[in-house]
This record gives sequence, C-alpha cells and structure tokens, in this order.
Amino acid sequence: MTIFTLVPNPKYVKTVVQRMNRVFGKKKAAAPAPTLGDASAGLGGRIGAMDQKILDLEKELKVYKDKIKKASTPAAKKQLQKRAMEVLKRKRMYEGQRDMAAGQQFNIDQTQFSMESAKATVQTVSAMKQANTEMKRVMKKDLNINDVEDIADDMADLMEDFNEINEALGNNYSTPELDEADLDAELEMLGDELEDELELEDATPSYLQGPLPSQPTDTPGSKLPGEEEAVDEFGLPSAPMGS
Repeated sequence: MTIFTLVPNPKYVKTVVQRMNRVFGKKKAAAPAPTLGDASAGLGGRIGAMDQKILDLEKELKVYKDKIKKASTPAAKKQLQKRAMEVLKRKRMYEGQRDMAAGQQFNIDQTQFSMESAKATVQTVSAMKQANTEMKRVMKKDLNINDVEDIADDMADLMEDFNEINEALGNNYSTPELDEADLDAELEMLGDELEDELELEDATPSYLQGPLPSQPTDTPGSKLPGEEEAVDEFGLPSAPMGS
C-alpha cells in the first residue's frame, strides 16, 4: 500500500493568508502598557482642565450673584437662584473629580518614587557586592598580610642600619674626650674673661682722667702752650703742610 504525503505550496499559503487578512482584517499588535510617568502626566492634564472649568463656573456664579441682588421681582430672583444652583452643582462635581484625580496622581507619583528608590537600592547593593568580591580577591591574591608584615620588618631593619651608618659617618675621631670637671673649668674661665672685658669697657680713657677746665682756653686750631708758631721766609705764618 502506497501512502502519499501532501506538501502545501508556500506561495499558495501566503496568498490565502493575504486574502483572509483583507477580508477579516489583520490583527493589530497590542499597544505597550503606559508607564507610571505617562499615567501621571495624563492625570495632570485632566486636573488642569478641570481647574479651568471650575474657574469658569466660579466666574459664572459671580455673575448670577450680581443678578440676584439686582432682581426686581421674587419670581425673577427665584429663577436666577435655580440657575445658580445648577452651576454650583456642576462646580462641586468638577471639584470632586479633580480631588479624586489629584489623589490618583499622588498615589502614582508615590509608587513611581518607590520604584525608583528600589532600583537605586538594588544598584547600590549590587555595586557593594561587586566591590566586596573585588576586595576579597585583592586581599587574597595581591595583598597578603604576611607579605606586608615582612616588608615592614625589612624597612625597620633598613632604617636601623641607616641610622648606624649616619652615626658612624658623624663621628669625629680628633675630638678629645671631656668630663664634667673640664666643662666646669672651661665655663669658669669663660666667666673670668667676660668680667675682664666688661671692666675694660667700663674703664675711663687716660685722656679723660683728671680735672677738666670749666671753659676752653684756646680756640680750635690754635697752637699748644709752649709751641712756637711756624713762619715762612717773609715772617708770615706758614700754612700747614699735609703729611
């Protein structure tokens, strides 16, 4: 017994699908769900529109208020009050809808803020986990505590050797050794020298010693007592010659 398998022609299937789409209409792709930001923006637009309507109704109520005051008959006043009541009912209805939309917008904004905070928290925790893992890897492989201790010990030994080298280089082998007795004798000698210098500084020069005349006896440049005045070949006082 022979079994035959029918294989559909792809071109024929495509043609049938196109005809069915033209008859029944092609199924449209589902629209993406609105985000919380879109929902909040939409509610904000509705709240703004209702605020404007409430403002217009308040202006209309003011007009009716002025007309009621100026009404000439009770019937006209009653008719105006009835219309004003209808305007007031519409105003209260819009106010209720606005308050409801404002509450919904507040809840949406709070939810959006909570989601953003949760995402930020998740990112922070993820970053901390990654940093913790990296720190463990560094501490385990690249930063061994035993190696650090060995380096610190080596540095201490090097600094001690360096200090010993500096001390050896700073020694002055020609300096004699002195004791406290030598130091006291040297200080005492220095004290005597300082006293002698002070006495010399306080001593009065020899030319200032002895009594001085109350008034000068000679004018500046005059000859000293007992000194003869020099004259030239003409018998005139000779000019002083420079040395």
